[in-house]
Amino acid sequence: MNVQDLLNKIVEWCTSTGIKIIVAIIILIVAFKIINAVTRKLGKRLAEEKKLDPTIVKPLMNFLRIGLKVLVAICLIGFLGFDVGGLSAVVASLGIGIGLAVNGTLANLAGGVLLLVTRPFSIGDFISAQGSDGVVEDISICYTRIVTVDNRTVYLPNAALANGTIENYSAKDLRRVDLDFSVAGNDPSFVRNTLLDICDREELVVKDPATFARITDFGAGNGVKVTLRAWCKSGDYWDCRFNILDAAQKVFEEKGIVIPFNQLDVHIKQ
Repeated sequence: MNVQDLLNKIVEWCTSTGIKIIVAIIILIVAFKIINAVTRKLGKRLAEEKKLDPTIVKPLMNFLRIGLKVLVAICLIGFLGFDVGGLSAVVASLGIGIGLAVNGTLANLAGGVLLLVTRPFSIGDFISAQGSDGVVEDISICYTRIVTVDNRTVYLPNAALANGTIENYSAKDLRRVDLDFSVAGNDPSFVRNTLLDICDREELVVKDPATFARITDFGAGNGVKVTLRAWCKSGDYWDCRFNILDAAQKVFEEKGIVIPFNQLDVHIKQ
């Protein structure tokens, strides 16, 4: 093959296959940008109009974005003249191999789908799971991201969440504040009425269900344990709990209610 023949083949390739490759690359870039923009706008619109729960919108848009991009890539491969049928077989075989290699990841993926279907929690809920407590910030394909009360970000695998115990503190509108007070040397009925009066003045405590205060045990150190159970809105739980404790400390001192403390008597033998 002489130089002229080589130049002719290069020119022929550039005018046929080369142009197709350039066109395919341009279409790929433009199509990917359009897919990103459309899915982003669609997800935002669905979230704003509340046609779908925010918990489902983001993962659904991710699945849609990936699926459309794969479809565009396969169409462009066929446009370049490659056998798409053979490629499908290769992709299927590759998928089986990858599936065996990333068994844990697939379990997380299945767990994510199960969480979206069963809906034990939503974005914005305060949950306790896998030894971590926090607000759900995102539910992705394989992991759920929560932010703890001290502003740490924790990623929980969806497989563990789907098969473990989840406590959702935001699922109900009301939560109960349980507090135990040990008192000594005072009339338990007086202590009980004092605690009920504290809760009656606390604006975060709801009236229905009614507040409960009764003797529940005889504690150590000659003390009597009085249990207080007050209800509040779930979002006000910690503020309500701290307000009751602060008020109880102040009122106990004003009314002379004695809180027993462990003490040790030492006898010196001469």
